[in-house]
Amino acid sequence: MTNPILYVSSAEYVSGYTLRLTFSTGEVLLVDFTPLMQKGICRKLQDLDYFKSFRLDPFTVDWNNEIGFAPEKLYEQGKTA
Repeated sequence: MTNPILYVSSAEYVSGYTLRLTFSTGEVLLVDFTPLMQKGICRKLQDLDYFKSFRLDPFTVDWNNEIGFAPEKLYEQGKTA
């Protein structure tokens, strides 16, 4: 039996650098992106207006086709909502 593909099915801005993400498993997790925005291009997320401009692609949260994180990484980072 194979594991179903994990993806982000919806995303909602909460506050600061936190999004409420619903995953394909049905789980809803709060993800604080602060630890993920410390290096390289991810530093752009420190601009709160840019951070809030996220969209969903078919699998994850995306910023202007520049920044995206594997759904598995976001799932690991998340806390129960």
